[in-house]
Amino acid sequence: MHYFTTSAFDQSVSKLSEPRKKQVKKAVRLAVAFFETGDLPHGLGFKPLGHEFWEIRASLSERIVFRKSKETVEFLLAGSHDEIRRFLRNL
Repeated sequence: MHYFTTSAFDQSVSKLSEPRKKQVKKAVRLAVAFFETGDLPHGLGFKPLGHEFWEIRASLSERIVFRKSKETVEFLLAGSHDEIRRFLRNL
């Protein structure tokens, strides 16, 4: 499996406070570990958004959207519920 972050994801993370950045980075690490081992960590709340798009929780207010195919996982955006909704509407 190959893992990528988009420039939009990197930019969305760079705008976060340090504690929120740490939460997002931890959630990404846990998601990658899940894809590699199959052991689902507690609290990520994997949620299908349709087609190849998925969402995980970094915190109560922070979400991460990614696209998963057979060979790759591409992290697309980190943000609030509203930011995620706006992003998905523009796909």
